[in-house]
Formats: sequence, C-alpha cells, structure tokens
Amino acid sequence: MIEGLKPYPEYRDSIAPWFGDVPSHWAVNRLGALFGERGETNERREVTNILSVLKDRGVIPYTEKGRIGNKASDDIGRYKIVQPDDLVVNCMNVIIGSLGRSRYTGCLSPVYYVLRRRDPKNDPRYLELLFQHRPFHQSLIRIGNGILAHRMRIPMEKLKAELLPLPPPDEQAAIVRFLDHANRKIDGFIRAKRKLIGLLNEQKQAIIHRAVTRGLDRPQISQISAEEAGTAHRHPSAQSVDKPLKPSGIPWLGEIPAHWEVCFLRMRYSVELGKMLDAKRITGNHLVPYLRNRDVQWDRILVEELPRMDILPSEHDRYTVRKGDLLVCEGGQVGRCAFWNDELPVCGFQKALHRVRAQSPDRDCPRFLFYQLFLCVAFGIFAADGNENTIAHLTCEKLRRHRFVFPTRDEQEQIASYLDDELKSLNTAIARTEREIALMQEYRTRLTADVVTGKLDVREAAAKLPDLTPSTPEPAADEPPEEPGEEAE
Repeated sequence: MIEGLKPYPEYRDSIAPWFGDVPSHWAVNRLGALFGERGETNERREVTNILSVLKDRGVIPYTEKGRIGNKASDDIGRYKIVQPDDLVVNCMNVIIGSLGRSRYTGCLSPVYYVLRRRDPKNDPRYLELLFQHRPFHQSLIRIGNGILAHRMRIPMEKLKAELLPLPPPDEQAAIVRFLDHANRKIDGFIRAKRKLIGLLNEQKQAIIHRAVTRGLDRPQISQISAEEAGTAHRHPSAQSVDKPLKPSGIPWLGEIPAHWEVCFLRMRYSVELGKMLDAKRITGNHLVPYLRNRDVQWDRILVEELPRMDILPSEHDRYTVRKGDLLVCEGGQVGRCAFWNDELPVCGFQKALHRVRAQSPDRDCPRFLFYQLFLCVAFGIFAADGNENTIAHLTCEKLRRHRFVFPTRDEQEQIASYLDDELKSLNTAIARTEREIALMQEYRTRLTADVVTGKLDVREAAAKLPDLTPSTPEPAADEPPEEPGEEAE
C-alpha cells in the first residue's frame, strides 16, 4: 500500500513539536486563523436533533450513544447549534480523542466547542483527519486545566493558539482520497479477520456448551458442529444423551444431568462491585494500581500502565483482588471476564467490574463458572438486560440473580480442565488473528499520521487511484463494543 511513497523533496521547521517539520510549500497556521467558533444557540428550540461526541466514533446522534456519560438536558434551549462539516471538540475529553466532524444539523451540550471553517476551500475531511491525530491530543495536555487527563479542560483561548499544518486545498483532497482508499482495504482485511474470529468462537462455544450441559461421559464432545452450537441453547432436547437428564429451568442451558444442581449465583459466590473513582483521592498516601473495564479481556488481564487510586489499608479486603478472583465486566462487553493471578502485589478494581469469589472453594471451581459466563455472553443472555437504545449494564443484583448449573466439585474441575486442554488450539488461533487486527490498526494509525502531517507524499499515488462511487460506500469494519467510563458531558 505504501510502495513507492517517499517524503517530500524539501522541508522546513514548523516550530510545533507534535508534528515537526512540514513540506516547504505547506502553511502553518494557528487554529484560530483556520476556525471560528460557531456561536448560535438553540434558544427557539427549532433544532431537536440532539448530538453527542464519543471517542473513536466522532459526532453521532444522541440516540445512538447508549448509556455512556451524562443524560441530555431537558433544557435544550442553551445547547449549541451544529451544522454539517463543523468540527466538534469536547473541551473536557479532547485529550482522549473525543472530537469529530459533524455529518448532521443538530444541537449539543455547551461543554463542546463547535468550530466552523473560515475558508470553505479547506477540506473538512482533511481537517478531521488532522484533529484525530493522537499526538495532537497529547500536545494539549500542557495547556489543560485539571488532574485527570480524561477530564482535563482545554480553554478555548489557548486552543486557538495551537499550530496546525495546512497543505494547499488540492493536496488536502489528494490526502483524503488516498486515505479513503487505504482505509477501505484495511477495513476489508479487518472485516475478514473478525469473521474468522466469529467462526472460531462458534466452534468454541459448541465445545463448551456440550461439556457444561452434559459433562464428560459422552465421547467426542469436540465433534459437535458450529451449527448445532448456534441452536443448542434454543433446542437442547435435540441432543441425544446417555445419562438421566432433567430440565434445568434455564433456557440457554436446557436439560442437564439429573444429579446436578441449579441455583442463583449468590448462593455459591460473593459478588462485589469495585470502588468508585474519586478524583479527590488519586493523590493520597495509599495509592495502588486499579483495574478498569478495558483491562479485563477474555481470560487475560492487562496490567501495563494501570492508573492509581487511593485505597486505605482498611479498605483492601473490600476493594482489592486476590489470586483466583474472577473479574467480570459490568458494562461494555457485558460479562467478559478473567482471573486475577497475583500479577501485582496489591491491586484494586473500579466500579465498572464485579469481583466474583467462591464462598466455598472446596465446593465450587470458579473455572467452571468462567465457561458458563462465556456462554452467557455468546448467547446474549446479559445483553438482553438492555434495549436497542441503551448499552446493557450488569448490576450486582442482576448478576447475583442469574442462575447457573453446579455439578459436584470434582466434575466441575474435570470439565474445566478438559475445556482448557481442548480449546488451546482455538484460543491460539483467535489470539493470533486478534494480533493481526491490532497490527493492522497500528499500521492505519501510523500511515494516517505520516500522510496528514506531510511525512509521506501521496499526490502521485492518489492521482492513480480508481474513482469510487460515493453512493455505495463500503461499511466500516465492525468495532468492538464501546467501553464505559470514557465520556462525560
């Protein structure tokens, strides 16, 4: 994709550290010279389309936002008017990328800056790509007011003084054309890889479903088809068995061995949400790292660069984790979970996570529960707690009330051990494919950064690209569910 791309023949110093040297014929302007702040408000309430801005999603209708951030105000008369191609910046969340170009006429909270181009010759798509550049976000930390990066307010008078590179209008169009083409190819690659992951997960859930509903007496459990897995929770009676069964009373489980128990999770496990993040308690004398929703991925916990929160020693029993605890996501991909294995000496957990701990380790094997939680997520059991306009949240009370199946302790351990071994190759293939997606996303970020800041010359390459039909754009590659706790208005 970048074969033949070379730097521009001549550069000059921009004096702006975040984008460095620029092609000698490019301009360098202060943001205030390129944009004026749109001042219209919705006093007459003529505009009813409320908008919002999310990290990595840009400007969207508020109805698509779900339950992230604050609710829209009942008084939209004080909201700001937004027009198509305006750039919208959340002054409290710009450093984490909460900004974007509007495709809509609408209105939004006064916390946003609404920027209109002073010169209509400048391409709004290029300006959006420039604003989405991560080093630009990070460069604003030095002018922000506040302690937390994701809640640091950027004053408009300082933002106006920031320097931006600006190629000639025809070159802006060439950059947009080239990156549109590159992104279509990258999205196609990612879409194919995510489809592969979906197929692998179908096979995985088929193996898990048969094991946690029938045990290990039946031979060749792993031979069940992906098609059977997709219908197993709806048509459990279609499976032949070789042991006495009884109805579980749980639709997604179906029939189970007659001697297995079914009960509410609260009867066997303690379930506790973590500590609410308090901005006033991040500089205390008892700072410890803490886990967020995004740090808990399937069967692995990310501990690099964890934030810190003040948790008193007297609070450790309630708000820290110990080896063997199962951490379950309360929002985002609801129900995603992983075990804590003493990766750090002391670690807390935020309110976006449940800490699930067996009341009697001699009676229950948490690894067996992990596989049931995997099926709950695969079959959309937890997601059913939301609706089309909200993001599902799994409260403590809801999780405690969910019912699960409990064989004997020995059977739980045997099934979990069997599944650990049986799924190794599938998990390896899924992890490898996810890594390929991550590398392609990193490549996209680097390519975009190099092109929009003039490190690579794409004029000749853009001129050779085939024309695209604007009326039939390819859909963007599916993104993982939005994680909670990122946005506030």
